[in-house]
Amino acid sequence: MIKVAMIGVGAISGIYLKNLTETFREVSLIGVCDLIPERAEKGVAFVKEQQKKGFQCATPKIYKDMYEAFNDPEVDVVLNITRPYEHYEVTKQALLHGKHVFSEKPLAADMEEGDELIELARKTGLHMGGAPDTFMGAGIQTCRKLIDDGVIGDVIGAECAMICHGHETWHPDPEFYYKRGGGPMMDMGPYYVTALVHLLGQVDALQGFTKASFPERTITSQPHYGEKIQVDVDTYLTGQMRFSSGAIATLFTTFDVYYPPFKQADFKIFGTKGTLLVPDPNTFGGPIRLFRPEDQEMRIMGDPALRQAAMNDPYPGYREVPLMFDYRENSRALGLSDMCKAIETGRPFRANSQQQHHVLEILTGFGKSSREGRALSLKTKYERTMPMKNNPMHGILDE
Repeated sequence: MIKVAMIGVGAISGIYLKNLTETFREVSLIGVCDLIPERAEKGVAFVKEQQKKGFQCATPKIYKDMYEAFNDPEVDVVLNITRPYEHYEVTKQALLHGKHVFSEKPLAADMEEGDELIELARKTGLHMGGAPDTFMGAGIQTCRKLIDDGVIGDVIGAECAMICHGHETWHPDPEFYYKRGGGPMMDMGPYYVTALVHLLGQVDALQGFTKASFPERTITSQPHYGEKIQVDVDTYLTGQMRFSSGAIATLFTTFDVYYPPFKQADFKIFGTKGTLLVPDPNTFGGPIRLFRPEDQEMRIMGDPALRQAAMNDPYPGYREVPLMFDYRENSRALGLSDMCKAIETGRPFRANSQQQHHVLEILTGFGKSSREGRALSLKTKYERTMPMKNNPMHGILDE
């Protein structure tokens, strides 16, 4: 069994702790570390409560610092869920100490750091992968099957948006979202871009326009209520991507706009035979909606009462498509488990460093394009990873 040390026990750690103790049975969490010792202690306490519930899992050690974890001969993989601007140094040091690494998104804060990590992983021969792994869930995997099976024909383009007014109203420690490595594109963009490339393939070129609308933010969540944040990153970003297939996609992310919560995520893929409404890529499940012209014609020609019902439908003309794959619930650590399976078996894994690197170039490319006032050709290459398989046992990954 692959043994994992978690570096960083902040807000996102809860779902990792839950899934690593309840769901993914081929991975063992043997240690935790955080700059704030109380967080590490809280993580261990959670695991002990899981043991009381009957879950078979190890009691994690508490490392005094990340180097103690890196020097632990029991550790095979480092799970790096530190703040975005810390990803590079933690991942680099873990690789230098001979550990495989799975990191939260993004891979690094800029392409220079990303390039260095990719080269270091290549030289050491170690596995390096990272979030988001939501694209491996039932929602995006069902969409991939529909696209690959030609249900919407040839893909013409896509339109994606993540619209909100920032995280300072709810997150307990929101400052890092407005510092280097943060912002809506680096924070939420990875979900959309990773899903896009997994569904549509390599991006060849992009162009972006970006800005920061508010130089300062006021925290209204606890425990930092009333504190001010100086904004160091762009918070309103929009751009276009041209895929190798010829498809063109638009992506818009912002922390500047007041918008209804239930409409914050928007993801459409347009094909020659229909349109697919992709579920929020920050989730693992659905719903998935499909619009085909023949469905609309049938609805128009049918009972007038049904036409009236369609007028009251927020998605008139669309029909919901059932999910065809496992992992519909919040399954973070799915990508980590998949990488651990690859370490054991030698097969490829899905949330790999090639994908991380390509996504990072796209995420950072919008700001670079805006600053330089030109479209950019991308240097990174990308090949779609294999789709998921339905295994008989939940939590056990395919060979």
